[in-house]
Amino acid sequence: MKTVLITGCSSGYGLETARYFLAQGWKVIATMRTPQATLFPASRHLQLLPLDVTEPDSIARTLKAAGPIDVLVNNAGIGLFGAFEVTPMTTVRDIFETNTFGVMAMCQAVIPQFRARRSGTIVNVTSSAALAAYPLVAAYTASKTAIEGFTGSLEHELNHFGVRVKLVEPGYGPMTRFAANGQQRMQGLIPEAYESFARGVFDGFAKATAFTREIDVAETVFAAAIDTSDRLRFRAGADALALP
Repeated sequence: MKTVLITGCSSGYGLETARYFLAQGWKVIATMRTPQATLFPASRHLQLLPLDVTEPDSIARTLKAAGPIDVLVNNAGIGLFGAFEVTPMTTVRDIFETNTFGVMAMCQAVIPQFRARRSGTIVNVTSSAALAAYPLVAAYTASKTAIEGFTGSLEHELNHFGVRVKLVEPGYGPMTRFAANGQQRMQGLIPEAYESFARGVFDGFAKATAFTREIDVAETVFAAAIDTSDRLRFRAGADALALP
């Protein structure tokens, strides 16, 4: 039985991905800052562990408790809507701490065991914002685009040791908690000068007919995790697939 460790499993794509791997007969280590057993069906193949990807000690404790794994899915992330002009640099750094440096830290922590075994797969979940420019998400896009470049380079390094590295690029998921999870840090980020522009942007999102469902991402992450080719990029969701 293969083992997957997934970050950010408290809601949205991460939660659905953990449930999906469980349904496929994998051992799942579902991590989140505050574990909630009620989110999952009872299973002897499920292990819930606390994890804050921005804290080195938390990463070390979690990986020690997890033991050997076959796949790491870096899904944990935080969202941000707002005009970059008024976004505090402290907020930008917070976004990068989770979305960028947290992913890098998790990769660095698991690479030694994968390299030593000459097997293993890392799946980094980014965003279609890294494929096409969207307004009012400049800092968020930057944090995800950084992981796109990082993952492409890392794939070359680790392929030498038989370790696979993949990117999953989901589209916009209106059913997720992307906006709700970032509500506090987004306060005041749409100043009066941007209000009419922002209304148009949000109206466009509300009228979208193509979007990404949680199950789209779960299925795509699983496909990436079991892929044995040199394919790097996997888009998830109708809107992401429709991009040129």
